[in-house]
Amino acid sequence: MQLGMLRLAMVVPVLQESAGIVAFLLALQPLRAQGHQVIVVDGGSTDNTAELAAPLCDRLLRAQSGRASQMNAGAARCDADVLVFLHADTQLPATAVVDVQRAIQAGALWGRFDVRIIGHSLWLPVVAHFMNARSRLSGIATGDQAMFVRRDTFESLGGFAVLPLMEDIELSARLRRLARPACLTSRVQTSGRRWDVRGPWRTIFLMWRLRWRYWRGESAASLARAYR
Repeated sequence: MQLGMLRLAMVVPVLQESAGIVAFLLALQPLRAQGHQVIVVDGGSTDNTAELAAPLCDRLLRAQSGRASQMNAGAARCDADVLVFLHADTQLPATAVVDVQRAIQAGALWGRFDVRIIGHSLWLPVVAHFMNARSRLSGIATGDQAMFVRRDTFESLGGFAVLPLMEDIELSARLRRLARPACLTSRVQTSGRRWDVRGPWRTIFLMWRLRWRYWRGESAASLARAYR
C-alpha cells in the first residue's frame, strides 16, 4: 500500500474532559480533512464532554469506564489501517501522520512517539528524557506516548486486556513478542498535571514501584487502588 493511502484512526478515551476537549479536538480537524478518523469513546462523563465532542469527531461512542474497555470499543468501530491511541491531554506533532505512515510502510507493526511533558516543574524535561530512553531500551510503551499499531495486528492479539491499570504495558509486552516497536523521535506533548499535583519525584517513585509490583505478578486491581 502506498504511503498516502494508509489511513489512521485516532482513538481517544475520555472521562470528564469538558475543560479541554474542544481545543484538543480542534487540533485534530486537519487530520479529518485528510481522510483520517477521530473516534471519541466516553466512559460515562457526567459533565458535557460527550456533547462538546460530538460535532468534532467522526464517531462518538459510549463504553464501560476504563481506558482498556473504551479503546477496545473505539478500535472495533473503525475501518482504518492503523490505530493511534491518544489521550485527551496529549497533542500530536505536526508530522504525526507521515511519521506513522513511514514507520508502518517500512515494516513496523506498532510503535510510539517520544514524549515532551508540559507542566510547572523544572524536572519534567528530565522525566521525559528518561521515559523515552527507558521505552527505547525496553521496547515497552505507555499511553502517554501515543501508541500506534496496525489494526490487523491489534485484532489478532484480541486488543487491550481489560485491566484497571497497566493495560498499555500489558499490550506492549505482547506486541514486543511479535516485533520491536518503532520508536519515533518526533514528540507528542502531554500534560504534566499528575506530576504537578503529586510532585515529580513522588510520581516517578510511585510509577516505578507500581511497575515493579506488576512484573512481580500483583493484580492490576490492587495496583489501581495503590495508584489512586
